Amino acid sequence: MNLQAKKLELVQLILNTDRLSLLDKVSSLLSQEKEADWWDELPLSVQQSIDESIEQSDRGETIPHEEVMKEVKLKYGL
Repeated sequence: MNLQAKKLELVQLILNTDRLSLLDKVSSLLSQEKEADWWDELPLSVQQSIDESIEQSDRGETIPHEEVMKEVKLKYGL
């Protein structure tokens, strides 16, 4: 079955159901898929960089905002 045929089959099933709870679940599932798309659109190198940053943060390897701002002010004479 190709993509268009599968979509038509799903539309038909949706149109034929009277179960609001099922429609809510389908809607929720499709909304989650739509929300997750942005990650997949990022280049792999960016995804890896973000993952590495999260791991560093989880290990406590962070610099407080105040310290970063202090270094920036010293470096650029602000």
